[in-house]
Amino acid sequence: MGTLYLVRHGQASFGAADYDNLSELGHRQSVRLGEYWRERGLQFDAVITGTLKRHRQTWEGIAKGLGLTDQDVLPWPGLNEYDSEAIVATVHPEALPKADTPELYRKHFRLLRDGLSAWMQGRTEPLGMPNYVDFLAGVTTALDHVRDKHHGAKVLVVSSGGPISTAVGHVLGTSAETTIELNLRIRNTSITEFAFTPKRHMLVTYNTLPHLDGPAYENWITYS
Repeated sequence: MGTLYLVRHGQASFGAADYDNLSELGHRQSVRLGEYWRERGLQFDAVITGTLKRHRQTWEGIAKGLGLTDQDVLPWPGLNEYDSEAIVATVHPEALPKADTPELYRKHFRLLRDGLSAWMQGRTEPLGMPNYVDFLAGVTTALDHVRDKHHGAKVLVVSSGGPISTAVGHVLGTSAETTIELNLRIRNTSITEFAFTPKRHMLVTYNTLPHLDGPAYENWITYS
C-alpha cells in the first residue's frame, strides 16, 4: 500500500496585484514543513506539482527544509487552482473593492461559495476556465496516475485548495456543497493524506498542520 501526501501551497499574496506568489510567511511555512519531515526521516519516491508559481515555490521551500538539492518533479496542469475571480464574476459581474477589511473579506468568500456552487452544478461557464467536469478530470487523472505508476510508494503532491478538496470529495463521494465547505476551510501548507492501492484511494487525514503545532507557530496558521 502506498501513501499520497497532498499539500496546499504556502500563504500566497491575497489582495495583491499578483496573487500567485508566496508571501514571506508562505516561504517560511513551506520550509518548516520540509524541516518537520526531515526530522522524521520522511523521503518521497515521487513529487508531482501543479504548474502555478506558488506550487513551485512551495515545493522549493519544502525541498530546502528536507535538505534536498535536486529531485525530479512531474508538473501536472490538472492540479492547478480554479480562477476565483472568474468564478465570482459569474454571480457578481461588477468589480469588487480590494478585500482589505474583515467585512469585504467575508463578502468575497460568500460570493465565491455561491459561484462555486453554480459552476459545479453546470449552471455557469466562468470566462477562461474549463467546465467543472473537465476540472474534476484534471484532478482524478492525477490520482489515477499515482495508483498506476507508484504502487507502494510515498508520493507528494503540491497543489491548491480547490484540487485537494475536489480529490477528497471524489474519494469520499461527497456532495458539491460539502466539497465547497472543505475547500473554504483548507489551510496553507496543510497536509491531506491518502493511503492507496492499485484500485483505490482511502482518506487518512485532512487539512492537518503537525509542523505548525506549538506556541512558536501559532501566528503561522493562514487560509489564503
